[in-house]
Formats: sequence, structure tokens, C-alpha cells
Amino acid sequence: MNTEYLMEIREVYKRIKPLIEARIDGYKSIWFNGNNEDVHVELAFCILTPQSKARGAEKAIDGMRNAGVFWTGIEDDLIPYLNVVRFKNTKAKNLVILREFMKDEEGRIITKTLVDKMGDVFEKRIWLVKNIKGIGYKEASHFLRNIGFGDEIAILDRHILKNIMRLEVIDEIPKTITPKKYLEIEKKIEKYCREIEIPMDHFDLLLWYLEAGEVFK
Repeated sequence: MNTEYLMEIREVYKRIKPLIEARIDGYKSIWFNGNNEDVHVELAFCILTPQSKARGAEKAIDGMRNAGVFWTGIEDDLIPYLNVVRFKNTKAKNLVILREFMKDEEGRIITKTLVDKMGDVFEKRIWLVKNIKGIGYKEASHFLRNIGFGDEIAILDRHILKNIMRLEVIDEIPKTITPKKYLEIEKKIEKYCREIEIPMDHFDLLLWYLEAGEVFK
């Protein structure tokens, strides 16, 4: 365990813990107070984040919604708003597929309703990975954290991996992360968080803050 670096981040955690708690309360509010459309927007956001900045993904979502194409547009309508993310053509296609998949027989979005039926957080994640185009373990975990289910799961992006290696939670950053490897690393983070007495969802936002200088999503 890298105790020197841990001491550094503990000091940061003391300072920003109220910000982290407020952000997590906001995530939970999306689930408990939001509707199907609110939850759908969060899932769409996570489809846009791979190899792209979170702020860019948010800007793209806001642009599509403000232009009135997010809920009704075809791929070509969405693409102009996705210039701020990578793989815009593929992601436009995935957003349309997502929207149609999440509709009931009457054409209403039922994203929250469907996710709610899928058991505990781990069952929800498996269902998302199996059924949603453009969603892997990292994106599914990100989405679930963003709607308030982040206290038992990890978001293994490059920022988190770099920091947990520096903290000696892992020995190296894997070149590829299979589902098995993802779960293996997640268990190590869970154990480490118990040892240092920082909740997993707090730990993720803390490490994100160290990289980005803000508590975002």
C-alpha cells in the first residue's frame, strides 16, 4: 500500500467530501425523483463517454435535446451534435437503437421501468451489458453510479486505473479488461475501500477529482 499517496488523497477527501456527498445525493435524486426520460438521458450520456470527455458527452446530449432531435431524430439528425465525441456515427446509431429498444408498445420511453425490474445492481449491470448496444462493464457501471447505485461497483476508466496502480491496489494496468478481469479488479477496489474506510462511490469521485479538478459525472 502506498501510504504516502494515500495520505495525500485523504487530505483532499476531507476537503471535498461535502461536494462528493452532494453529487451522490444528486445521482440518487435522478432515480428516486426522476422519470423514465430522466434515466434514459443518463444511459444515453454513458453511451457517448467511451474515449470521449464527459463534458463533451453532456454538451452533445444538451445540444440534441435543445434542438428537439434527441427523442425523435434519425441518425443523420443526431450526428451534427456529436462532433464533440469520438465515433459519432456509431454513437448516433447506438442512441437511436437505444431509444427504440426502450419504448413500450405505445411508443413511450420505459427505461427506468425496465432497469428497475432487473434485480440488484450486479444483475442490472449484466442485463445492460447484454442488451444495450455500446455499453460494456465500464459504461454500465458509470450509468448505475449516475443514478445512485454506485456504492458496490467500480468505474474502471483510465483515471481510476492509473490511480489505483499508484496506490498499489493493482500491480499494473491491463492492456485489455475482460469481464472476468473487470470483476477481479473491482473486488480489489472494494477490499481497499473497506480498509481505508472510504465508500466506493466516494472513492471513484475522489480519484476523478484528482485528475479533472472537479466532481462531475
